[in-house]
Amino acid sequence: MTHPSPNHGERRGGARPSLIVIHYTGMSDGPSARARLCDPQAEVSAHWLIDEDGTAEALVPEDRRAWHAGAGSWQGKDDVNSRSIGIELVNPGNRPFAAAQMDALETLLAGIMSRWSIGPEAVIGHSDMAPGRKFDPGPRFDWARLARQGLAVHPGAAGEDMALGDSLAALGYPEAEENDRLSAFRLRFRPGETGPETEADRRVASAAVAAFGEITDSA
Repeated sequence: MTHPSPNHGERRGGARPSLIVIHYTGMSDGPSARARLCDPQAEVSAHWLIDEDGTAEALVPEDRRAWHAGAGSWQGKDDVNSRSIGIELVNPGNRPFAAAQMDALETLLAGIMSRWSIGPEAVIGHSDMAPGRKFDPGPRFDWARLARQGLAVHPGAAGEDMALGDSLAALGYPEAEENDRLSAFRLRFRPGETGPETEADRRVASAAVAAFGEITDSA
């Protein structure tokens, strides 16, 4: 299905999509989310919207710059909008993602990654690139499921006890307040974990670095 949004422009500097950013809408239902993403006064959009029943709607052509990511960076590069494809999942942020929705996401991701030669290491969450500012797709999102399908990267076991800041920088997390970066990392790799940094955080982070490295080395 296609519901064109007017909220897009040219990708700057001749950029091509090299990242995929996953979001949740933070809204209660699909029609409300679609209306906002297609409202010219809202000045927000995404390339794709996936409803809870698995319906995927194209809102912005993939070769255009949708307005979904906002301020932030990944692996030292900003203007994420020019370098990414944004996928919005209908979810208010406080409930699990529906099975049909996750099935549709897997199908859509596989197609996008094939079309644009994007590897699983370049599939990230909104919270990854904007620590402290964004929290989606949140702790209920199943990154491990995507990793099992080769659609994202998620470590299967703990690694070495290494400096957390070094690991987060190697993964691509931008500079931010220490607690904000820790929280963003945990949203993806240790959902539900709270409190000060622990050895477990450091070991999971180093394992994530190794997992990302294995993917990029084999590419």
